[in-house]
Amino acid sequence: MLNYKRYRRNPVVDYPEREWPNKEIEKAPIWCSVDLRDGNQALIDPMVVQEKIEMFEFLIKLGFKEIEIGFPAASQIEFDFLRQLIERKMIPDDVRVQVLTQCREELIDRTFESIAGCKQAIVHIYNSTSTLQRDVVFGMDREQIKEIAIAGTKMVKERAEKFPGEIILEYSPESFTGTELDFALDICTAVQKTWGATKENPIIINLPSTVEMTTPNVYADQIEWMNNHFEDRESIILSVHPHNDRGTGVASAELAMLAGADRVEGTLFGNGERTGNVDVLNIAYNMFSQGINPELNIERVNDIIEIYERCCKIPIHPRHPYAGKLVFTAFSGSHQDAINKGVHAMKERQSEIWQVPYLPIDPADIGREYEPIVRINSQSGKGGVAFVMDTYFGFKLPKGMHKEFANVIQKISEKQGEVAPEQIMEQFREEYLEQKEPIHFRKIRVDDMSDEVNSVFDTKVTVLYTDHGVEKSFEAVGNGPIDAVQRGLQECLGVRIKVLDYEEHALQSGANSQAAAYIHMLDADDGRVTYGVGVSSNITRASVRAIFSAVNRLGLGE
Repeated sequence: MLNYKRYRRNPVVDYPEREWPNKEIEKAPIWCSVDLRDGNQALIDPMVVQEKIEMFEFLIKLGFKEIEIGFPAASQIEFDFLRQLIERKMIPDDVRVQVLTQCREELIDRTFESIAGCKQAIVHIYNSTSTLQRDVVFGMDREQIKEIAIAGTKMVKERAEKFPGEIILEYSPESFTGTELDFALDICTAVQKTWGATKENPIIINLPSTVEMTTPNVYADQIEWMNNHFEDRESIILSVHPHNDRGTGVASAELAMLAGADRVEGTLFGNGERTGNVDVLNIAYNMFSQGINPELNIERVNDIIEIYERCCKIPIHPRHPYAGKLVFTAFSGSHQDAINKGVHAMKERQSEIWQVPYLPIDPADIGREYEPIVRINSQSGKGGVAFVMDTYFGFKLPKGMHKEFANVIQKISEKQGEVAPEQIMEQFREEYLEQKEPIHFRKIRVDDMSDEVNSVFDTKVTVLYTDHGVEKSFEAVGNGPIDAVQRGLQECLGVRIKVLDYEEHALQSGANSQAAAYIHMLDADDGRVTYGVGVSSNITRASVRAIFSAVNRLGLGE
């Protein structure tokens, strides 16, 4: 049995005045990519300089205006990388690079050396503030921990005053989620005042969920409490940096935005320490699905996947939100049926608003394709098979035919697993279009009898066919070609059949278009029913082929 008694609940916030549950996300936050720092340091095989440059350029292409490039004071490869960006003038004027450093003088000096020549930069300082780390790591009290942050801020400020470019300070009370709120506010306010933050020259206060310790609503309470208790709030850009230890990083970030966060730090696809950082793409696509401009260029998700997998050497999970290969794929029969109906409803209504069950967005809007939406296996139902026949091959099966043909495919899928669209079409040909034995329709002539006196029928047909390879023919009359052929077959074969329903449609448009005809037929002697299908450039011939197909499927010509 799990020894759950070794663990205890983390404290929650007593904050009944919370307002965030009644708010909605209305706009994109300031995005900051930490792929080149948090993301890179979590890789088994970290990026080399060239890979870092490729990732940096791609992040700019995606629209990130703030990019944390690493810890240049602690890593020569990150120092050299930043120097290349600056010396090769690869940083656009509207992009800020962000550099991380601890609050130690030699590291701060090295950090400013790394950004020499940079027009604007964010210097990100941090120290751990949680009760646990104060106790077991540093052995310091609150005042000693606060003094580290104040001293670091002073050192950055002194160097920033001499720096020819623009410096923005970012401060993170690391392990914020394990820090008492009153102390978190105290240390952040001390840094804010030491820096001399104003509305015109704000400070970034970053409140990280360094380790997810409880449910996302508690993080939102913590963020809103801080947001409401900050002094001179206009001088602060409130940032969050959620991790994903509990698998709720995206929820934590979204609720934090409701609670007042202006800025979100995260990575592509959530790459980061342990279970990862928050996935900024997931949040951005969530906004997009709600009609909100995410202010990132994310309409080609396959390109993002390609760069990410090559530079990070980590594959995207097939069920990853929006990006996974299977997320726009429906195996469930009921899902397939609903998708089919939703797509048809949109086309019929000519709706500009996307509303399709089980598909929160149109895959095409992010560079995905419709082809893999529906895949058929043993769990699929009648709607999925019908969807494949329509979407891939243009056959709009009558509703009553869905189950009949799905049962055929079900038997195959139970033996082999997934059934490809091409195999489904091949089975359709075999079951319906190629049902030419024992009786095979060859030719038909149709004569109009509507002008003949005392005639109760308006159509006469002459049909040439083969019966077990022997050529035969019959003449018959009826009200239309279908009725006449039915009567003629009854007499020739000595059976009683009835056409219950008939449908037709064009398979494609143009001068060489073909038509598909569907006949629902009853064997009046034993009550069996089935469908027959015929295809021809002539609708009458397609209909007659469908009749012969149904007769053969019922075994009436044996």
